Amino acid sequence: MQQPTIVLFLCTGNSARSQMAEAFLRHDGAGRFIAYSAGLSPKGLHPLTVKVMEEIGFDMSGHRSKGVEEFLGKVFVHSLITVCDHADQNCPTTWPGITHREHWSFPDPAAFEGTPEEQLEFFRTVRDQIRSKIRSWIAEQEEASAA
Repeated sequence: MQQPTIVLFLCTGNSARSQMAEAFLRHDGAGRFIAYSAGLSPKGLHPLTVKVMEEIGFDMSGHRSKGVEEFLGKVFVHSLITVCDHADQNCPTTWPGITHREHWSFPDPAAFEGTPEEQLEFFRTVRDQIRSKIRSWIAEQEEASAA
């Protein structure tokens, strides 16, 4: 049996996008992937992240905002995936063990301005985009390993 691939999702604040990606990969890729998330400048888990994830059955109570320094040189990461443009541009370029790096550009729901309902809807939109991307990425990884 093949060892699970360790994946780190990186964004700026580790408050929304990377947290969602981590939760989805842990769930949808269980047994095949080990997922973590971190931020360049952790800001704490956004309350709307918790709300929109709970709406679809994900308990975020065990999640916390983490800095990239918790992982750099301490966890052997196979795949690094940045989920915001700022993190992609400012991520450490040297990371021991990384064999795969890619960038997924998602808008920052925490920065969205609007009414409370508009903000909630924007979080849902980004959540659904991330879930779709995670599912297609898992399928791509499975195809590549079967080839």
